[in-house]
Amino acid sequence: MTEKNVTVKLIKSRIGATERQKQTILALGLRRLHQEVTLPANPAVLGMIKKVERWLEVK
Repeated sequence: MTEKNVTVKLIKSRIGATERQKQTILALGLRRLHQEVTLPANPAVLGMIKKVERWLEVK
């Protein structure tokens, strides 16, 4: 069974985000602008992406 993955890229600065949104972005492993991270496409990760999709580009 192959596991699905999703790649996310931080495309916008976290300035102006609430503290909870900033913590969610950090929890996804995104520290710097234009950084890309590949994560497993499980419900927890997809929910976190949905909460901060304004700052992300999803591939």
